[in-house]
Amino acid sequence: MTDKISVLVYTRNESNNITDCLASARLLTDSLIVIDMESTDDTAAIAKKQGAQVFSFPYKRYVEPARKFGISKANTGWVFILDADERITAELAAEIIKTINSPTSYNRPASPAGGQPITFFQVPRKNIFGHKKWLKYGGWWPDYQTRLIDKRHFRDWPNQIHSTPVIQGAQGCLTNPLLHYFHGNLQEMVNKTINFENIESDLLFQADKPVGKLTFFRKFLGELWRRLFKLQGYRDGAIGIIESIYQAYSKTITYLYLYEKKKNRPLRPVS
Repeated sequence: MTDKISVLVYTRNESNNITDCLASARLLTDSLIVIDMESTDDTAAIAKKQGAQVFSFPYKRYVEPARKFGISKANTGWVFILDADERITAELAAEIIKTINSPTSYNRPASPAGGQPITFFQVPRKNIFGHKKWLKYGGWWPDYQTRLIDKRHFRDWPNQIHSTPVIQGAQGCLTNPLLHYFHGNLQEMVNKTINFENIESDLLFQADKPVGKLTFFRKFLGELWRRLFKLQGYRDGAIGIIESIYQAYSKTITYLYLYEKKKNRPLRPVS
């Protein structure tokens, strides 16, 4: 473990995940910070019992607005960003410790000709469907995420969904992966789709993206072909095929929402 880094965990009703998440984070450091977005379960209480500092942040439909706030709460030079359904492995923790303690790693220029030092790192992420199947195809691997950041060079994290941090310096890449236990069950998958695709459709609506009835078929078939065949999702077996179909469905839902908004028809709540 090292005292040079804090792990920041972002939560919203994650009582089933938070204990294992924090246990994995403790492989890296004892400086654990939980940013809880007004959970209605006992997530915050469990986190405090596990020895984490817990800060409350107003509930948003997605996590990006809380990212910058969380980083501001860390008193260490480095931070590692973690979601409650993700796990740090012993191998990844060892690589991070070696990286942030190595002057040659930190000061290595971005190119042979010189340039800025490496001040943030992307981490490959293993997306594991339902705690059982690691998806290697269909665009799911290596799924690099910017997670290890030198706070001294951090500048901003835009509030938009799926935004990336603004950091002064050059990017590096770690080798050992982060584990992501996503899509625990179909109900959870559908709930997330309803939330995220509604947000995506808002962005498309603001950008005045055109949409027609044929768009639904185009988007579904295009995403299905891309995931299942071009990116070889079928090679992950039945789960890979299901996930490819589901991603095509999710893309279609985005444009169905957009179509409704452009037609000025209120969206009926999903029960």
